[in-house]
Amino acid sequence: MPQPTTAQPTEPSDPTPERNWVKRGAWFVGLWLAGVAVVGVVAYVIRSMIL
Repeated sequence: MPQPTTAQPTEPSDPTPERNWVKRGAWFVGLWLAGVAVVGVVAYVIRSMIL
């Protein structure tokens, strides 16, 4: 029999919500930086192809 799962956060050992916001902020900043880097690389490749 599978155990009935209750609606809990993925980390019940961390009750403070500030950690979750820090984690979300880190994810947001990381994805933003990755997007900026990808756009920069694509722009560099396009410029080098045109020139």
